[in-house]
Amino acid sequence: MTRLIKPGRTFFAVAMAAFGFQYLIHTLFAAAPAPGPPWAPAPALWAYFTAIVSVVAAASIATKKQSRCAAILLAVTFFLRVLFVYLPRLVANIHDPGPWTSGSELLALCGAALVLAGISGLGRTLFAVSLVVFGVQHFIYGRFVATLVPSWIPAHLFWAYFVGAAFVAAAAAIATRIVGRLGATLLGLMFILWVFLLHLPRVAAAPHNGNEWTSLFVALAMSGSAFLIAETLHDHLTFWTARVPKK
Repeated sequence: MTRLIKPGRTFFAVAMAAFGFQYLIHTLFAAAPAPGPPWAPAPALWAYFTAIVSVVAAASIATKKQSRCAAILLAVTFFLRVLFVYLPRLVANIHDPGPWTSGSELLALCGAALVLAGISGLGRTLFAVSLVVFGVQHFIYGRFVATLVPSWIPAHLFWAYFVGAAFVAAAAAIATRIVGRLGATLLGLMFILWVFLLHLPRVAAAPHNGNEWTSLFVALAMSGSAFLIAETLHDHLTFWTARVPKK
């Protein structure tokens, strides 16, 4: 299982670099059919700032040079975006699923960045909260989610609900640290499978669609995040072994 967890840092760094380049390309060539930006468009100054922070943080995390400072800056950047962009939209219309999805994605990545910075408890909590939102959305909007399942996979609605349940189960495992390492690792595997089975084919079919590129790199970042969190959860069987009666 340890070998499965090791790519987490690489996946996360590659995704952060991709988000940075998406913002940069979109800001420089807004009139061109370029992929981007991730999440909601931002004013030019904020877009440049996000791009620079994302790319620098990616390089720092990948090389492990000043990675703690870079991860903290990245976490703060993501959290401020949640606070000032998506929270007001939620307050304005709490039933709009868009801000819930995008805001929770950023909150999850903020949590992963905090884990990289060594602030594991808070990071895991933010990540777990985001997973609960994803899980609830899969149940509320199950029929829409089912349309995203590749046509060659049977029982689309079943998989939509199954993934929703998997999100909630993983959130509980991570938050309680009961089989948390296993839950986070399986979650990371699920996301990386989506990268190859779902998102890469969709990007290949629509290479100029910024949303498809963002979805691909979000899945990659979430996979890396889950693996990073799995690294911080070592005693995942403590709860169960403590209850095995001694002879």
